[in-house]
Amino acid sequence: MIHSPGRRAAALAFIAAALIIPRDSQPIAAQQPAPANALDVVEVTPNVHLIAGDGGNIVVQSGPDGVVLVDSGVGQRSTEVLAVIEDLTDTPIRYILNTSADRARVGGNATISAAGQALGGGGQGGNLIGGVRTGAGRVAHENVLLRMSQTINGMPRFAEATWPTEGFIDRKELYLNGEAIQMLWQPAAHSNGDSIVVFRRSDVVVAGSLIDNERFPVIDLEAGGSIQGLIDALNKIVELAVPPTPLVWQPGGTQIIPGNGRVLEEADVVEYRDMVTIVRDVVAEQIKQGMTLEQIRAAEPTLGYNTRYGADSGEWTTRMFVEAVYASLTKGGAR
Repeated sequence: MIHSPGRRAAALAFIAAALIIPRDSQPIAAQQPAPANALDVVEVTPNVHLIAGDGGNIVVQSGPDGVVLVDSGVGQRSTEVLAVIEDLTDTPIRYILNTSADRARVGGNATISAAGQALGGGGQGGNLIGGVRTGAGRVAHENVLLRMSQTINGMPRFAEATWPTEGFIDRKELYLNGEAIQMLWQPAAHSNGDSIVVFRRSDVVVAGSLIDNERFPVIDLEAGGSIQGLIDALNKIVELAVPPTPLVWQPGGTQIIPGNGRVLEEADVVEYRDMVTIVRDVVAEQIKQGMTLEQIRAAEPTLGYNTRYGADSGEWTTRMFVEAVYASLTKGGAR
């Protein structure tokens, strides 16, 4: 369950019902329990909402200029996502900002983009350019497009309708709904195409796959990721975030939305960054001592964090994380 800054009494009531404290953001319909398997919708700020339940967090910024989405989920529940957006606002979807080429970030691009309207477009589906409706714009780092369009057995990894329609190299800046929006590329982190999205007036940072609050971070070596680049990106997020000092007992401070899991504050990201850094340092020292990968696995360098982030099964396990850290440190030095 994702956290919410509701009143203390409401939070205590929710604890009794769900045993999880929603402290960072507020559900839209908190007074009634959500139906089983419903998408989880959370108000982060008055004009920024979080939709969870389609394989990855989707962020919705809305206002008079239209809707800006950050990521689109895996795409299995895009129709439901669109219904939620329609409940939040009657303005059209203008942009989808993809933080990486992971399926959990881009899988819903085609369906959601087609339901949108590019700025200057006429009617649902956006502009007609060369006989093709553009729909909402899809923006990502150029490495995201390169990876999504790579062919496997003669077929691209992703259908063309999901590809970014606009790429950038270092940063992308927009100004919509009275707010400056920045996409900041983070080299060789989770992958070589990760971006942090910053909503400056709302004081919200979207981390995408750089932070997974439900497991150890994925380091996609095949896609150009590295342990040091990931730590650098986490340090950047910490640099961008402001804690709620001096009134630390009140809700506030920069809200950080991870790729999966609840909304975080600066202290949460510091703790996550420290965990990744400690594991890196332990593995680096074990390599320096001449230990093999098998010996490092047996020594369990993640032991202190396994209860919180570890997994023995699934698509990303503790064993895979340790292997990725080892490979990152032994191939190309710091990267």
